[in-house]
Amino acid sequence: MGKHYREIPPKLQSFIAAQRLFFVATAAATGRVNLSPKGMDSLRVLSPRRVVWLNLTGSGNETSAHLQIDPRMTLMFCAFSGPPTILRVYGEARVVHQTDTDWAEYLGLFPRLAGARQIFELSVDLVATSCGMGVPLYDYVGDRDQLLTWAESKGKAGIEQYWETRNQWSLDGEPTGIVEKNLGRNDPTGD
Repeated sequence: MGKHYREIPPKLQSFIAAQRLFFVATAAATGRVNLSPKGMDSLRVLSPRRVVWLNLTGSGNETSAHLQIDPRMTLMFCAFSGPPTILRVYGEARVVHQTDTDWAEYLGLFPRLAGARQIFELSVDLVATSCGMGVPLYDYVGDRDQLLTWAESKGKAGIEQYWETRNQWSLDGEPTGIVEKNLGRNDPTGD
């Protein structure tokens, strides 16, 4: 039977820390809903009502664009081994960019991962569990290294160019803020 909490209890904080995969969902009032899987050592529960996760450079930047419009975010965790559990953490999130004063503090919480793009800070207002009995059992084999290898091969300048050409706009044409906030440029079109 599912339960609801106003914050993340210690038992569920331990459950989160043991997960190798989580999902993030965001949406604006109109347009597409974004749902993305995330892995690696990229999430920290800072307190029962505060979670941060490190976002690496990838093919899209939907989460950032959505949060510019509407700060709603849901994180979901599934038990792929052990007792069946699904955990959803709801709240309002903000984007922490590299030019923000708390970037260095939050970045220090994570191992050095090539292509670090943004950090998302979630203020938790609801935590919900459900049974998870329909989720299959899987064995964790290891993390893929292709994303980190790709980012390392591009170097700082190559990643910044990628942000300019591939990460400035959502699928629905909404700005992500990456050029202005990470590179300190006022013109997101690059003109």
